[in-house]
Amino acid sequence: MYVVKIPRSKYYQLVYFQDGKRTTVSTKRTNKREAFRFLEEFSRGNQNNNSPEIKCDENEPEPQATTNKNGLTLLEFQDEYLEYCKPVKSIRYIDSIEFSFKQFIIFCGNILVSEVDIRTVDKFINSTFARTQSGAHLYYRSIKAAFNKAIAWNYIEINPFTKVKFPKLAKNHPVFITEDELLIIIAHTPEQHLRDIFTVAFYTGLRLSELINMQWDWIDFLQNQITVKCTDDFLTKNKKSRIIPMTHKVRDILFKRFNYDSHCHDEVVFYKIKGKILYPDFISKQFKKIVRKTNLNDKIHFHTLRHSFASLLVQRGVSLYVVKELLGHEDLATTQIYSHLQNQNLTDAIDLL
Repeated sequence: MYVVKIPRSKYYQLVYFQDGKRTTVSTKRTNKREAFRFLEEFSRGNQNNNSPEIKCDENEPEPQATTNKNGLTLLEFQDEYLEYCKPVKSIRYIDSIEFSFKQFIIFCGNILVSEVDIRTVDKFINSTFARTQSGAHLYYRSIKAAFNKAIAWNYIEINPFTKVKFPKLAKNHPVFITEDELLIIIAHTPEQHLRDIFTVAFYTGLRLSELINMQWDWIDFLQNQITVKCTDDFLTKNKKSRIIPMTHKVRDILFKRFNYDSHCHDEVVFYKIKGKILYPDFISKQFKKIVRKTNLNDKIHFHTLRHSFASLLVQRGVSLYVVKELLGHEDLATTQIYSHLQNQNLTDAIDLL
C-alpha cells in the first residue's frame, strides 16, 4: 500500500491490493504529508473493516476504485513506477529508469502502455544498440523490469520486452592497475584528501558513493575493519551492509585523519570543506585528469580502482566467492568477470612443473 501522484489528477492516489488485484483510489489530498496521513488512516480502517470517509469537493468527481487502466500512457506509468521505486531504490537507479523511459518515449511517443508491442520494442532496441550498446542494455533492463511490474498491477497481460532477444554484448575484461601504477597516480595528486581517497579505494574496493558517504562510525580500529552501512541519507547498491577488513595502509590513512581532525561519529571521513559531502563527478573528473598527466592507459577511470582491488585479490589466490562478499555483489555472476585472472593463476602453476 502506497501513495502516488499522477499527472492527470491534482490529488495523490492511494494504491493497494485487494484479492490479489491492484486498486487505486483518490486521497483527495494535494499535500504529500496529508496523503501519507490518509494512508495510515486507511490502513487502520481496513484493519477495523471501517475505511475512512473520502470527502469530495465540487471540482473533483466521486473517486472510483479501479483495476482497469488500459488508457494509461507511458508517462503516467513512468511517474507511478518511479514513486513506487523511490523508497527502495538508489537515486542513481531512479535516474536510470527515468532516462530509459525518456529515450523510449522519444522513440515511440507517449503511447498507451497497452499499445507497446514486440515490434516496437524490437525496433527501439536495435536502433539504440547501433548507436550505443551499453545504453541499449540499460534501457532494455530498466524498462523490462518496469513492465514486469505493469503485469503485476494488471495493466498488461504480457511483457513485450521479455519476448525480444537482446543482441549479444562484447565482453571485455575490466581494466586494472598495479600497486606501482597507483603510486604513480598518487605522486601526481597534489591534494591530500584525493590521495587518501584513491589509496583507500584501491585497497578496499569501495564504490565512490560509499567512499564519499563514509562516516567515522563505520570505522572500527579495534576490530581493524570498515562496516559499510546504510543510513537515512545513503543506501548501498544492494541495500545491504558489509564488512571490509583494513590493510595496514588503509588503517594508517584513516588513523591519521582520525587524529588530525575533531569529529563526530556521523561526520564524513573524506571532505574538502568540513561537513560537506564531496561530489562524485568532481572526484571522477579529478582522477581522470591526473591519470592523463601520468601517460598511463587512458581507459583508466575511478572505477578501475575497484576493479584493481578485486583483480589483486584473485591474482593472489582469493576465491571469487570471497571477492564477491568484499565487493558487495548480489550475484556471483557479476564477480565472474575476474575469472580469467584465476585461469591465469592455474596456467602459471602448471608452468612451474
